[in-house]
Amino acid sequence: MTLNAAERHRTGEEFAQNLARSGLTPHDVATDLAFTPERLRRTLDVDPASDPVDVWQLRDYLRQAVLDAGGRPAPYTVLNDRSRLRARLWFRLRDAPRHVFTRA
Repeated sequence: MTLNAAERHRTGEEFAQNLARSGLTPHDVATDLAFTPERLRRTLDVDPASDPVDVWQLRDYLRQAVLDAGGRPAPYTVLNDRSRLRARLWFRLRDAPRHVFTRA
């Protein structure tokens, strides 16, 4: 499954929206996913060199983080359920960890 430039751009915008809605910092996300800052940046940008498995894991992580924070995730137009079925044929997708929100 390869995304074209427009699909990568749209997915990057959706990642940015959900990162903002989650209330998490890039550091939080990188720590939870065990990504280096550079790996997270490439994945958030849906850089052509980013790992498709990382892209799907980040998608699932951000969606759940927004829900766990009590918000409503921005929908994913490219990385939707139908696309996931195709992606599973090509890649060994990983489950995303959940961020542990602490109450102040």
